[in-house]
Amino acid sequence: MAIRNIVKFGEEVLNKKCRPVEKFDQKLAILLDDMKETLYDADGVGLAAPQVGILRRVVVIDDGSGLLELINPEILETSKETQIDAEGCLSNPGQYGMVERPYRVKVRAQDRNGNWFEKEGEGLLARAFCHELDHLEGILFTSRASRMLSVDELQG
Repeated sequence: MAIRNIVKFGEEVLNKKCRPVEKFDQKLAILLDDMKETLYDADGVGLAAPQVGILRRVVVIDDGSGLLELINPEILETSKETQIDAEGCLSNPGQYGMVERPYRVKVRAQDRNGNWFEKEGEGLLARAFCHELDHLEGILFTSRASRMLSVDELQG
């Protein structure tokens, strides 16, 4: 496993749509392992493949309840109930914005072996699902923020 460089805001790869994963092989397993190590090293909640320069539909998330690997994920359902909270991104260090997201989200994805599964999340996990799946479409949280926050607002 290796820690990969996290692509920063302004890099073109962050604005591109990712291609589906078709081969569930050792190369994918290495990417997933590296993304996990990179996520934990950066003390993040989620990391999408384009954030390490790979235009594939791969995401890792850990909201504190254990690592989730999502390959070719898609959102199946969202709640009408929403949450508005400060959101940040490993590709935008030090920047935070107020973003409205569904409170509950159900996703369908494949695991590293190609098996399909469904997972439902609330609160932070739902937010992470939406944030990371946006990355796969080339969408950054800054475009969804109702306003960006100052350092004073974050600390207060």
